[in-house]
Amino acid sequence: MPGYAIFVTGATSGIGLGIARRLAACGHHLAFNGLADADTIDAVTSELTSLGAASCRYIEGDMRDPAAVRAMMAEAERDLGRIDGLVNNAGIQHVAPVESFPPEKWDEIIAVNLSASFHTIAAVLEGMKQRGFGRIVNISSVHGLIASVNKTAYIAAKHGLVGLTKAVALEAATYGITCNAICPAWVRTPLVEAQIEARMVANGTTRDDEARAIVGERQPNERFVTVEEIGDLVRFLIEGEGAASITGAAMPVDGAWTAQ
Repeated sequence: MPGYAIFVTGATSGIGLGIARRLAACGHHLAFNGLADADTIDAVTSELTSLGAASCRYIEGDMRDPAAVRAMMAEAERDLGRIDGLVNNAGIQHVAPVESFPPEKWDEIIAVNLSASFHTIAAVLEGMKQRGFGRIVNISSVHGLIASVNKTAYIAAKHGLVGLTKAVALEAATYGITCNAICPAWVRTPLVEAQIEARMVANGTTRDDEARAIVGERQPNERFVTVEEIGDLVRFLIEGEGAASITGAAMPVDGAWTAQ
């Protein structure tokens, strides 16, 4: 059903931009945020509009700051008139062993990758309950289901996001609201590109070598998940009549990584 009012966090690049593109092409009203300069924001807004978004605007908000997140969502709800769909995608990463993990990086990752989603959901949930409809999709990670080394804050946050998803799904279950988490494996986003480059420098190899290695280590299908695949799943969870009873789920999109 086209014409929903949807907010997407972290939508100026990577998975978030792929999701926004898919939703724009379906004719929804979009609001988004993300870290980018003014030219990039203008370019993304123009692109989403040209793809078919019924309306589209960027709303600034520091995802590390609870008050700023709440204010951002209030502005979005005023501008759009309502929030029918919320996609929590914004995320950051830092890689280091536990004993040398900078405490400030821990705090920042937990704030952006987990706490911000609590605040966005809390800000829109009452309106969704009053209208008897809402679709919340949290972009977690395969690392919301399993762990690996040197990513303690990211893994803790993404596991927490899965737990938040389940708790919200239970509280909203009788109000026509669904809340689900998508758990992708490797997607070739700027965040993953930074990890590939770090490995390339450490190992003295090429970018292509490390891209093949990183996806081949854990992912049996040996290919990157695409942002288009994630966008299609988000679209189904928001639009699909067949998704009305899918709630509280943590959905791996991982090439059989977690099947091992």
